[in-house]
Amino acid sequence: MLDAAFFVRWMTAAAAVIDREADRLTELDSPIGDADHGRNMQRGFAAVVKVLETEPPATPGAVLIAAGRQLISSVGGASGPLYGTLLRRAGKTLGEGPQVSVEELRGALAAGVTAVGQLGGSAPGDKTMLDALTPGVAALNASFDAAATASEEGALATVPMQARKGRASYLGERSIGHQDPGATSSALLFAALAEVAK
Repeated sequence: MLDAAFFVRWMTAAAAVIDREADRLTELDSPIGDADHGRNMQRGFAAVVKVLETEPPATPGAVLIAAGRQLISSVGGASGPLYGTLLRRAGKTLGEGPQVSVEELRGALAAGVTAVGQLGGSAPGDKTMLDALTPGVAALNASFDAAATASEEGALATVPMQARKGRASYLGERSIGHQDPGATSSALLFAALAEVAK
């Protein structure tokens, strides 16, 4: 069973890996976006850690709701609302229990992914964060490591895709050959989850 402290460690690990990878995320965003994804995510997750350290929530659901709220208020562009929606919807789905199972986490993240798709009007194959989130959530049935691997493979699979949603879609065929930065940062969330689960 996973308690609030586990979820705080997950968000802290996510902030650390995003901080390490911020330059790479911005490089990926440069040819097909606003060249700010890494910095935006870095700032947002640093704010999440600060909030969780200042007022540690008592339940797993409350941790994710607090993190999502903070991302919405501190991350620019589309990333803040999308990541915020993912975590807030997952947190609300978990409810107020002091501990949750891996299966409950998988179901909550699936609800979050559905909400992201509705907000962005996107689906897997559109070259967005859903291309990493969807396989990552599905693979949670097997293990945290499997989820990390599946989401990373999902991010890599965006390279040959033509973007159909978001800023990159304006480029048409020129978006082909570039890895989607949102899918890449989504894969980092699963990498952080696998790390804290060890």
